[in-house]
Amino acid sequence: MRKRSIMYLICSLMLLSMFSGCKKSANSPSLSSRKPNMSSAAGTQSINGSSSTSSVSKGDASIAYDTGKDVNTEEYMHTKENGLKSAAASPQSTFSIDVDTASYSNMRRFLTENQLPPVDAVRIEELINYFDYEYPNPEKDVPFSITTEVAACPWNSSHYLAMIGLQGRRMDKESLPPSNLVFLLDVSGSMSEPNKLPLVKSAMKLLVNNLTEKDRISIVVYAGAAGTVLEPTPGNNKDKILSAIEKLNAGGSTAGAQGIQLAYSLAKENFIKGGNNRVILATDGDFNVGISSDEELVKLIEEKRKDNIFLSVLGFGEGNFKDSKMEALADKGNGNFAYIDSLEEAKKVLVEEMGSTLMTIAKDVKIQVEFNAAKVKGYRLVGYDNRVLNNQDFTDDTKDAGELGAGHTVTAFYEIIPAGSDEKVGSGDEKVKEVEATNSRSMMTVKLRYKNPDSDESRELSTAVKEEDVTRQPSVNFRFAAAAAEYGMLLKNSEYKGTASFEHVISTASEARGTDLSGYRSEFIRLVQTAQKLQGK
Repeated sequence: MRKRSIMYLICSLMLLSMFSGCKKSANSPSLSSRKPNMSSAAGTQSINGSSSTSSVSKGDASIAYDTGKDVNTEEYMHTKENGLKSAAASPQSTFSIDVDTASYSNMRRFLTENQLPPVDAVRIEELINYFDYEYPNPEKDVPFSITTEVAACPWNSSHYLAMIGLQGRRMDKESLPPSNLVFLLDVSGSMSEPNKLPLVKSAMKLLVNNLTEKDRISIVVYAGAAGTVLEPTPGNNKDKILSAIEKLNAGGSTAGAQGIQLAYSLAKENFIKGGNNRVILATDGDFNVGISSDEELVKLIEEKRKDNIFLSVLGFGEGNFKDSKMEALADKGNGNFAYIDSLEEAKKVLVEEMGSTLMTIAKDVKIQVEFNAAKVKGYRLVGYDNRVLNNQDFTDDTKDAGELGAGHTVTAFYEIIPAGSDEKVGSGDEKVKEVEATNSRSMMTVKLRYKNPDSDESRELSTAVKEEDVTRQPSVNFRFAAAAAEYGMLLKNSEYKGTASFEHVISTASEARGTDLSGYRSEFIRLVQTAQKLQGK
């Protein structure tokens, strides 16, 4: 009898345990069903009707979003928006160019899932620079041309908007130098979802199909440890390369730093003088074994770039996407950062824009604008919030800045308050520098410094923007880029958005769409319409 009672007790406990496990499983969504429901940097915010909590990492450097039930640990750098400055007190403005496009395709991912992106995920300059603009080709031995244009500011009719456009020298695929590419692929457990490693493999296949016998490709993977799965192989040996790609599977923890060290070592061993030597990192950014802090990883990358090996970072997935970490790595690795949300985006980055993605024609490109206080009362750099440099950095060749790829366009805007305006600029307590306002007709002088990819010495270019340059009929380039900037300010709820509206963005972009053979501008208009509906909820 006692034995039977003990058996009944054991069976009851087992049934209770099974019931609890089933209940827990029923209430816990699978990883593949999780959607990015994110808060803003400021405490708690509801994006799609449910509350979520944000936590700020040490130093307010990045924001980790945790949505409670559906855990989401995506991280975005928190930056303060550039404000208005007095031209008399601060006549110079200096910043690094930015050719990254990750913010745009990441924004599209959120809107596709009927959510507005977090404020910190929106970088206005990346929305502008996602598109190509028809700037003139550079002349002679200069790697890029400079275009300037000034017109009335679309969101503040009492202000001007000044555009600065760079056009990198275009190169067809046949003219590209040989490439020594090392794919560094994250194959950890977090990469097992369909929009991660499977998409990485599909993206790689697109690039491989465009390589030739002069190119060399290697593959390094990392999970709990790092290893080489493909030794340097000629680009025309496609069967061998594709076979290595096809065999990749995800599993384990993420020893990212170990993989970075191995990839750079392999790239250095097979360095092609005069060629494109580059590590291409594909990951969701979730490094958790060995060196994992942003500061340590950035220091490692800064050390490796001394060997003149560039870094491209391709971000994938959602839920634990580490945008802030990957942007920092690409920035310090003399490379670019793109987010791949679809096979179509992979084709854009790795096939259509192969030259600009993989071939650097100018490095450490800095822009410094000097305003004439006799013509300009105040100004504001639109976007580039985390690219601002100290004015003395402009002539300091040891200071890192952005890289420009073959065919790349870079566009930046300054919102300008004309002299004579009654508008207050700043607090009024700024110490006015000893600046002699000239009687020149120039409103501002644009200066650029850059280095050739294999040089440590910079060169300088400059151009003046005059009063007569102000136009009442801005170009298609100006109008579409300004629409992208206006849209970014709406998504960020910028305090400087003035009369900006989704309706105005849609009408302006529609009128300035141009031929749009790729369809990217038409897609932009549809995304703006989606954001308008979501913000109206």
